[in-house]
Amino acid sequence: MTQRILTTALAAVLALTSGTPAMAATAPSAPPAKPLPVGTCINMGNTLEPPSEGAWGGRPARKDDFERIKAAGFDTVRLPVRWDNKSLSTPPYAVDPKWMDRVQQIVDWALGAGLNVILNSHHFDPIHEDPLAVAEWHGGVWQQIAARFKDYPEDRLWFELENEPHKNFNHTNLLATLAPALKAVRALHPTRAVIIGGENWSGIRSLETLPLPDDPNVYPTFHYYDPFTYTHQGAEWTAPDIPPVGRAFPTTEDAAQLARDVLAIEAFKARTGRVPFMGEVGAFDRHIPLADRVKYHRMITDAFAPTGIGICVWAYANTFPFYDLDKGRWLPGLRGALGLKESE
Repeated sequence: MTQRILTTALAAVLALTSGTPAMAATAPSAPPAKPLPVGTCINMGNTLEPPSEGAWGGRPARKDDFERIKAAGFDTVRLPVRWDNKSLSTPPYAVDPKWMDRVQQIVDWALGAGLNVILNSHHFDPIHEDPLAVAEWHGGVWQQIAARFKDYPEDRLWFELENEPHKNFNHTNLLATLAPALKAVRALHPTRAVIIGGENWSGIRSLETLPLPDDPNVYPTFHYYDPFTYTHQGAEWTAPDIPPVGRAFPTTEDAAQLARDVLAIEAFKARTGRVPFMGEVGAFDRHIPLADRVKYHRMITDAFAPTGIGICVWAYANTFPFYDLDKGRWLPGLRGALGLKESE
């Protein structure tokens, strides 16, 4: 039923937009660039991005986590890492060497298991308050990351400069704020894939005005938690505007909006010649039954599949989980919703 709603909505939206001058004007002068080969990806949520490893209800990562993820059919892991509380805020911006060693160990485990890795800066809180004032500190941290991973395979390890710009960190200052970090990375990694997301928490609408540097190896990303009132119902960290519990999905308007969002990705590709990827997508498990989470992921995956973008779900365990650490098993149905085999 839900797929029928989406198909009907997509057909209606296509009928309204096909042949319009706005759509025709987005045709690129050259074929779109190849997408970053993210494939099917999973975030290591609540692992290295909390104030300390494994806080927020998580636990420290282990080598067998990545072997399990690879065996389940995933191609890539996204590794969110907090750096601001592990580095000096003044020159030389030194990162705690034990923290850098730990990050490297986890990257090595993932690569050793045969996975691609997206290594990012996550929750670098001061940069969202005063972006340009913090830019050199942020760049100094990336200089050290770039040096540590200098000899790593560039076809399997990719850098994401900062997660979800928001508040005072927006499109008016995005490129200037990220310039020191990009310069530090390019000094040692001239062609490694670098990922940049847009303002307002990198929602899909941010792609409409996302500024990108003149660099063919920079890849745009967006996050998809739509409709937010469904995916974050009862999520206390969204206070004071916590979405009320009980929101169903999909409504007819949800399906129509999803269809419009798929077309927005196609328009972005045509306009820019670049292929974005979905760096996060998920639904909070506390108030949403597993069967409904499965339905949500299947609908999102199926809707965006024709665009050719990679999708990185949130998350492996701990929050919005795909894997139950206590029971030692993948939650049934979620991998199948992504097109993976459900066998253990």
